[in-house]
Order: sequence, then structure tokens, then C-alpha cells
Amino acid sequence: MKRRSFLKAVGSVAAGGAAAAWWPGFIEAGEVEIGRGGMPLRALGRTGEKVSMVGFPGLALSNYDQHTCNRGLLKAWEQGVNYFDVAPAYGRDGICEVKMGIGLQGIPRDRIFLSCKTKKRDKAGARQELERSLRRLKTDHFDLYQMHCIFTEDEVAKGLGPDGAMETILKAKEEGKIRFIGFSAHTTKGGVAALKGFDFDTVMFPINYVEYFHFGFGREIIELAREKGTGVIAIKPLLAGSWAQGEQRTRQWWYKCTETQEHADLAMRYTLSQANVAAGIPPSYLDLTDMAIAAAKNYQPITDEELKKLEVMAKEAGSVFTREQQRAGLDGGMEPCYARSGCPYSSGRMMA
Repeated sequence: MKRRSFLKAVGSVAAGGAAAAWWPGFIEAGEVEIGRGGMPLRALGRTGEKVSMVGFPGLALSNYDQHTCNRGLLKAWEQGVNYFDVAPAYGRDGICEVKMGIGLQGIPRDRIFLSCKTKKRDKAGARQELERSLRRLKTDHFDLYQMHCIFTEDEVAKGLGPDGAMETILKAKEEGKIRFIGFSAHTTKGGVAALKGFDFDTVMFPINYVEYFHFGFGREIIELAREKGTGVIAIKPLLAGSWAQGEQRTRQWWYKCTETQEHADLAMRYTLSQANVAAGIPPSYLDLTDMAIAAAKNYQPITDEELKKLEVMAKEAGSVFTREQQRAGLDGGMEPCYARSGCPYSSGRMMA
């Protein structure tokens, strides 16, 4: 049986409190509905849909055999996850789409919110990817379809321009193959251009305490999405910084992840306390998905004391996205929250 709880966030803190100064976008009041298995659900922007506060990371399926993938998908569903995300770029030859299509069999299609993407910017390429993704996922429609992995303004112009991917996406929506339209971006410049260029239903963007305390990453996206009523899907919520040169890695991934439940709880509380953030997509490992689910079920709005703790933790972690910002021509315009030299920025490649 579902119940509703209304959570008060820390938008208004005591005079001189740090939370309001650090980020003006904390939710003032967030309505959370408790769904299956005690999983909190949130409204996804203006779509009218309610999604689990944790989305299943389809890229994780590249790390496991089909049997393990099947168990991971079913376990997430049984724990209350209704939002499943994947893309043709995930895994060699679309293997993650293939594995998810198999693993979701037996779970009622009308009970899940299924999201897919295209990195194609042209009309023909997007149509080809869309139809192939539908076949692989064994479905006749996607609840959300996104222009994937935007970095630059040029990519937005191509995707939204004549013979661009958006022509395919809009036609597919008329055909009933797509319900809502979104995009994912890895730079502020690309994300802002997309939000201003089209009335997207959702934006998927890195919302993470380490990157914010380094250079305010995510603030402009949060603020613009809030103005437009666009739902925000947070990626990289469990990012814990970049790997330092020569550092022994706890897992073969392109950035550090939270490795304890306490750290995951703090990181998820930070991300899920932001305005318009409906859900967070954890890094691509089943154990981290379990951590994110546990954190969501124990969610309370972030406190001023916890923000101070996260600021200290962020000072010891290197930024991952500074380099991507620089590549997009946006290496200034927002002052870091603290001054620190010699940060070990990531040398790893950006994942799809």
C-alpha cells in the first residue's frame, strides 16, 4: 500500500548557514511517493510520470554474463526500481541492449519506464538506431528517448537542424514509438544549448558533490531546468573523484566510485536534494546499484552539517569533468568553491 511523505529540504538554513550560499537550487519541498518494496518515487518533470529515485544503469550489463544480468534486473525490479536506462552505445555491438531485452522478459512492460538513446545527430542514422533498439529491447515503444552524450553547441545544432535526429524523434513520437523526449550532456555548454534549443521533457546530466565543489558543475543546468519545468536525471551520483597517477584502483573504471554504504548514502542524498532531480543513475556495477537503492530508501534531504563534510571530502578528490569542460571551450565562467592546485584530473577517456 502506498503512502505519501512530504520532505522538507534545507533551502532555508540558519542565518549564515552554508547550504544556501553553496547552492541556491535545493528543493524547498519535495513530494515523494513510496512505491513497491519501499522505493521512493518522484515526478519526472512535467511528464506526469513517477519514476524510482534510482534508475537501473544499462551499461552495467556489459560487465556480466546473461544469467547474472537477468538476476540483476529482476532484483532491481523486486526492490522497487521501475526506471531502466540503456543505449546502443553501451557495450560492444549493442550487447547491453540485447542483454536488457532478454532480462526484462517476464517483467510487465506497462509497469516499467524504459529509456533509450541515440548518439546519431542525423535523421537517417537516428531512425536506424531507434528501430534496432526497439528490436533488441523487444518492445514497441520507449517511454523516454534521448539525444545522447552531447558535448558541443554544434552537436545540438546538427541534431535539431534540418535532417537532424530530432526529425526522426518527433516522427517516432507521432507513430507511438516514443512517449517523451530528452537528452544527455556532459558539458554545461552542450546542456544549456540543448535546453534553450528545444523544449525537452528531460535532461540527463552529471550532478555530483565532487564536481560541484570544484567548479559549480551542474548549477546552470539545474537552474535552467527548474525554470523550464524540465525533469532532471542525475548521472554520476556516486562519483568520488578522479584517479591519481599511480593510485591503486579498487575497480577498473574511469573514475573513483563510493565504496561504502555510508559514502553512497551521503553522495546520493546530495544529488537527490537538488531541485527537479527525479532520479540518479549509479555507476555501471550491480553492487553499486544495490548501494544506490539502499541510499534512496533511506533518503532524507541533505543537511548543512553534511554539506560541510562533503566539501572537505571534495577537496581531497580530483575533478573528472574539468577536462571535458575545457574541451568544449568552457574552462571559465564559474569560480571554484575553493582554491586548490595540482588536482589529479582524470586522464581516462569519456565513456559513452
